[in-house]
Amino acid sequence: MDHYDSQQTNDYMQPEEDWDRDLLLDPAWEKQQRKTFTAWCNSHLRKAGTQIENIEEDFRDGLKLMLLLEVISEIVDGNVKMTLGMIWTIILRFAIQDISVEETSAKEGLLLWCQRKTAPYKNVNIQNFHISWKDGLGFCALIHRHRPELIDYGKLRKDDPLTNLNTAFDVAEKYLDIPKMLDAEDIVGTARPDEKAIMTYVSSFYHAFSGAQKAETAANRICKVLAVNQENEQLMEDYEKLASDLLEWIRRTIPWLENRVPENTMHAMQQKLEDFRDYRRLHKPPKVQEKCQLEINFNTLQTKLRLSNRPAFMPSEGRMVSDINNAWGCLEQVEKGYEEWLLNEIRRLERLDHLAEKFRQKASIHEAWTDGKEAMLRQKDYETATLSEIKALLKKHEAFESDLAAHQDRVEQIAAIAQELNELDYYDSPSVNARCQKICDQWDNLGALTQKRREALERTEKLLETIDQLYLEYAKRAAPFNNWMEGAMEDLQDTFIVHTIEEIQGLTTAHEQFKATLPDADKERLAILGIHNEVSKIVQTYHVNMAGTNPYTTITPQEINGKWDHVRQLVPRRDQALTEEHARQQHNERLRKQFGAQANVIGPWIQTKMEEIGRISIEMHGTLEDQLSHLRQYEKSIVNYKPKIDQLEGDHQLIQEALIFDNKHTNYTMEHIRVGWEQLLTTIARTINEVENQILTRDAKGISQEQMNEFRASFNHFDRDHSGTLGPEEFKACLISLGYDIGNDPQKKTGMMDTDDFRACLISMGYNMGEAEFARIMSIVDPNRLGVVTFQAFIDFMSRETADTDTADQVMASFKILAGDKNYITVEELRRELPPDQAEYCIARMAPYTGPDSVPGALDYMSFSTALYGESDL
Repeated sequence: MDHYDSQQTNDYMQPEEDWDRDLLLDPAWEKQQRKTFTAWCNSHLRKAGTQIENIEEDFRDGLKLMLLLEVISEIVDGNVKMTLGMIWTIILRFAIQDISVEETSAKEGLLLWCQRKTAPYKNVNIQNFHISWKDGLGFCALIHRHRPELIDYGKLRKDDPLTNLNTAFDVAEKYLDIPKMLDAEDIVGTARPDEKAIMTYVSSFYHAFSGAQKAETAANRICKVLAVNQENEQLMEDYEKLASDLLEWIRRTIPWLENRVPENTMHAMQQKLEDFRDYRRLHKPPKVQEKCQLEINFNTLQTKLRLSNRPAFMPSEGRMVSDINNAWGCLEQVEKGYEEWLLNEIRRLERLDHLAEKFRQKASIHEAWTDGKEAMLRQKDYETATLSEIKALLKKHEAFESDLAAHQDRVEQIAAIAQELNELDYYDSPSVNARCQKICDQWDNLGALTQKRREALERTEKLLETIDQLYLEYAKRAAPFNNWMEGAMEDLQDTFIVHTIEEIQGLTTAHEQFKATLPDADKERLAILGIHNEVSKIVQTYHVNMAGTNPYTTITPQEINGKWDHVRQLVPRRDQALTEEHARQQHNERLRKQFGAQANVIGPWIQTKMEEIGRISIEMHGTLEDQLSHLRQYEKSIVNYKPKIDQLEGDHQLIQEALIFDNKHTNYTMEHIRVGWEQLLTTIARTINEVENQILTRDAKGISQEQMNEFRASFNHFDRDHSGTLGPEEFKACLISLGYDIGNDPQKKTGMMDTDDFRACLISMGYNMGEAEFARIMSIVDPNRLGVVTFQAFIDFMSRETADTDTADQVMASFKILAGDKNYITVEELRRELPPDQAEYCIARMAPYTGPDSVPGALDYMSFSTALYGESDL
């Protein structure tokens, strides 16, 4: 079969190459072929008694062609290869040769067409014209791709080729007018179906569906053309709208930029400038983008029209890109001049506003200065003034005259600024001129009033000089006396806080010294009042208008008498306050002494008891029971001491209520006593508990009293600071002193203690201790990593190490005995051998046994035993 196929392929494909070469024949070759092929045909037609003269005309009606085929058939009669080859040549020429897909033709084109049509279908992979079609899915896929209503492709199975092939052939014959050219059994029963037979059959499908393919192609082409046309029309509409909107915006904006009517105020012109800035920052940039996008859209549209063979786009009149560019150019031209005009106008108004503001400021300052000046110059305050006031008024008037002369320059500046505003045509010049004239008129009037007031002041000055010396003497003596009385009143009314008898005695002494100065103070008071009376006599004698007061002081005789009376009233009040405070301090001193006496007894008593309890806890006199009895007696005596603590608390409450904050009679505070008492109660309770635990440990582990004494002696020896605990170094030294062998045992677990200190201690004792073993021990005696070892922890460890204790291996061996030497144990065996509560405890916690010899319900007593001793998780 393979040899046949190879030979047939070479023979049958040769004519395809000849057909391709026909397309390339030149006239000379064509003449030779006409002559040769005509002679060849006539050599066979003679047998039928006819011949041809013109090869293309004589075969046109098909009669002589049929005779030629009949004669040739007699030649190949009985020769299967030649017969099939001749038919294949005809099929190839008329059924396959004209197939063309993407510049490939004949076989390659037909194969490419099949691959593309069946690509979306699962289990279909067309690579050739033989085994790729054997399962029938390829034929079904071609039909379903073009006529999906004819075949339910989803129900087809690749493992049922006969059904697939028969379905495809029957549907093709019934609905597509394709005759059944092959039997499904022949294709399935052949390892490699004949390629030419499959090609012939498939070519029938190609020709059957070629019409639909052409219609699909035509529809796609029409849709593509319409889509391009619709897109172009949308672009044209968008261009027209965008161009119209942009031109309308330019039309509205240009008149606004051409308006050059100036405003009268700086604010209005600055608002114009701000509007222009908004235009440049906010309004114009989007329009620039729109203009750019418009040009891009126009160019893109023209390119698309040109590529699709469409006529160029012609926008509506006035909306060409050139029209938009011209309008944009006009906009930018008026925009350029507008900003320059705005800035010039703002500079001009800025100058005018500056001058106007300067005029207003200077005018306001001058008007504020002159406000009340005319009334001041007209007043006759000198008629009731004292001599000092007259002199002050004269000096004040001289200062005013100097100030008046200085303001002459400001008045001249105001007039000059008003003149400049008139020359610059300031819009508010009338109001400026009116204000300026008012200022000048007022200025002349002030000059006349100033001269008149000076003359009146000089006349009055001489009338008051006669009594000036008396006023001065009164002021010199009244001021210090007044200060003395104010200080005395302040001291007499000053609140005081004292905490001791000495402090109140000091205040009392100072008060007695003050009372001794009162007679001399009264003599000074009378002398000052005499000066004042002399002034009154002079005023009455010479009828001098003395409505004013003493210019040297504000202190009046009435004030001096009033303050003196107040001082005399405050003295006895101060006496009473000092007496009461003295009594209160005496009471406080008694409270201090009472508390100090008790605290000085209780404090040392607590310290002594603490030391005694500490000695009892480390002494080795008698048995543990003797120590416990002794400690309980101490506890009872301590509890009986509680009433004294309560009494001290009561005294302390009285001290706090009296606001006593220090006590020189004792160094103990109530807080010290409380803390000491609490520590004492805690220490005795903890010490009793430790001894009780030692008794429990001794009894449980079978430790003799001699061993306990030895442990205590070693512990006390290395507890050098008598703290009741051992550090890591002290603990290691203590173990070694007891003969404990600490080696590197890999089977023991490590702990969490400081090994450097511990090792140093061992070395100092002449013993070499391993890291792992010491870490294991520290993890036992100090599980919380506190860094110290208590005597109780020390006893627990030593009892564990010296006593006969159960191990995980011993427990496992016991369970193995109960299990009858098996590696597991059953629920029934546990309940039979153990008490009910302990049996249920084991059943609830034992994991199922998973060994190779396991049986249903088997339990793992080995992991349970190790978990009991912390060697695994329970």
